[in-house]
Amino acid sequence: MILVFGANGQLGRSLKDTAPADLGITFVDRSLCDLSQRGDVKQCLEAHQPQIIINAAAYTAVDRAEEERELAHQINATAVEEMAKWISDQSASQSEDPSVSSQSQLIHISTDFVFNGTSTTPYKPGDPTSPLGEYGQSKLAGEVAVLEAAPESAMIIRTAWVYSEHGNNFVKTMLRLMGEKDELGVVSDQRGSPTYARGLAEVIWRIVAEELFEPGIYHWTDAGDITWHEFAAAIQEAGLEADLLKRPIPVNPITTADYPTPAERPAYSVLANSKLAARLGIDPTPWQENLQQMLSHLQRVD
Repeated sequence: MILVFGANGQLGRSLKDTAPADLGITFVDRSLCDLSQRGDVKQCLEAHQPQIIINAAAYTAVDRAEEERELAHQINATAVEEMAKWISDQSASQSEDPSVSSQSQLIHISTDFVFNGTSTTPYKPGDPTSPLGEYGQSKLAGEVAVLEAAPESAMIIRTAWVYSEHGNNFVKTMLRLMGEKDELGVVSDQRGSPTYARGLAEVIWRIVAEELFEPGIYHWTDAGDITWHEFAAAIQEAGLEADLLKRPIPVNPITTADYPTPAERPAYSVLANSKLAARLGIDPTPWQENLQQMLSHLQRVD
């Protein structure tokens, strides 16, 4: 049995959209398991007894995390620690009782924000971490908790710049603003790799369905790297082609200093995908192709 936390998030909904029909999967959202409440995770796990846990849930309000530190750490670290400790306890029970079923596994999604963005080459999974703000610190604390409690049973996948046809994200925001404004300014000195949530979901299901689980830290994003400004320009071009936009507007490059935010962002957060790509036997899809796929799905959703 597979239990997925974060059913209503971008990744959770994409996992639903791409879920293999032959797997026993239960999706839980906040109404069924509130990660902000201590004890809810353990109670949910005890009730479902999953063999595989996929944690697609997270506190992702990067700026608000600077003020809501406790809540961010509860969801991104403490609740994740509960998952890992439950698995550890199950493993201990198994060693004491041979009749107990095989050890549970955790696939936990983390973020590029665990890095400080000072690199000029793609970050590898083993590179030193140094978060700039509370969000990144809370996500790193979750990683550390997982690796301490269940190092042989956890697969951590860091990703970045996630978007989808569901929920709120950069692509949908750009399309909305481009339809409302006469011009836009978009940050041009932060570089990373967009990640289509549906593509990430398919990677996760590949790991599960083909039994490719291997403990450790991995990275996965779409192929290629760009700035937010370059991404916005590409969204406008693709949106016009898909008839999601009626007219082009100027999209002007601005600096991070021109657009101050409560939380500092990494200037460079490109992730090296080669470790997971080798494990899966596939290469990441170029971000341009996945953007086209997302817009196609967005037309059907709308």
